[in-house]
Amino acid sequence: MSSHKISFNTAVAIVVANMIGTGVFTSIGFQVIGIQSAFAIVLLWVIGGIMALCGALVYGEVGAAFPQSGGEYNYLSKLYHPVIGFLSGWVSSTVGFAAPVALASMALGKYVNSVFSDINPTTIALVVVLIITSIHATHIKLGAAFQRYATLFKIAFVSLFIICGFIYAKPTHVISFLPDSNSFQDVFANAAFAISLFWVSYSYSGWNAAAYITGEIENPQKNLPKSLLVGTLLVSVLYVLLNMLFLYSTPVADLKGQVEIGHISATHIFGTQMGNVMSMVISLLLVSSISAMILAGPRVISSIGTDVKALSFFATKNKHHVPYVAVIFQSIISIVLILTAQFNQVLELIGFTLTLFTTLTVFGVFILRRKHTNVETSYKTWGYPITPILFLLINGWILYYGFTSKMESSLYGMLIVLAGLPIYYFGRKRVESTPV
Repeated sequence: MSSHKISFNTAVAIVVANMIGTGVFTSIGFQVIGIQSAFAIVLLWVIGGIMALCGALVYGEVGAAFPQSGGEYNYLSKLYHPVIGFLSGWVSSTVGFAAPVALASMALGKYVNSVFSDINPTTIALVVVLIITSIHATHIKLGAAFQRYATLFKIAFVSLFIICGFIYAKPTHVISFLPDSNSFQDVFANAAFAISLFWVSYSYSGWNAAAYITGEIENPQKNLPKSLLVGTLLVSVLYVLLNMLFLYSTPVADLKGQVEIGHISATHIFGTQMGNVMSMVISLLLVSSISAMILAGPRVISSIGTDVKALSFFATKNKHHVPYVAVIFQSIISIVLILTAQFNQVLELIGFTLTLFTTLTVFGVFILRRKHTNVETSYKTWGYPITPILFLLINGWILYYGFTSKMESSLYGMLIVLAGLPIYYFGRKRVESTPV
């Protein structure tokens, strides 16, 4: 393999690391407030996994047809119009990755502070971002190796936690994962189910991560679809088993409204002291998530710099073919968000728009097959057209409830998107006016 290319295993690691973050260890505490059935809770995570798998299957075809880095920026530019792609890239490159990096880094800092109270969580967050940035801004091979081993540790720990949890848990409550009449009422006649699905989909976000580094993957027409599918399938299985373990090991009353679900569950299974150790290890899992986002996100900025001459400095690479300017730029935004504690607000503002761009990309497979018949692709979406239609139906449901429940934030998010229009047209004008 070329030293400048990312292997299939590293691509899978990037997908897994982007997906497994704080969401799965925190969200069930809020789901059990409005949903009483264990079957309905597990079904939430199954549906989320099906949606992510459908999306990964479609992205595999679109990515194989347009095997360049940049994710939605690349796909939407070619399937719809360059301005649509640019607006998607504008959101991803400015805050779409930088805000989750800030959030995960601060979460890591708070976990460490809960064990070592003398250590400032903000300092930990900043140090983690700076160290990982220095790794990924230096050499693609070094960054890829760090990503593989960090993700391998994450998969091993989560798998061990699930296996040992089911072996050693001694539940004091009765729970059944089989459906009953109340289960279906929770699913079909309960607004809490749809709202919870919105947050479950956030926990699954990252299934498309390898699409952002397509141009740097070895044999992308073959390895991109495989990495998206394998990574997403693996995480989906782990997510369903994890949530079954949380419900099996811990009474629902102890989960309701709680955020530290991993710590609570570990304490019920292994005792207080071991629960604290497990919580510390869970916090370390965030390192691979932060690393994956610092690796993938700058590829969007770099792709924009390649296409828009006014922003060409973002495409600057070092001798190891790393777009180090883009890597540093994204991390500077993350650092600003950490210091100003604005990442939660930013994530809420852009959540709707990021989901919208993903939806447009999946719909684009129909455009690809109808209007781009001359484009050769080594992969076709399994189950087409049912696969993309199923994704669009579930995501449409999520978009509707996400917009109606957070209308003001969604509208502000759209304003952030539209703020990229002047930059796009200014950049294009600069290109058109440049003498040949």
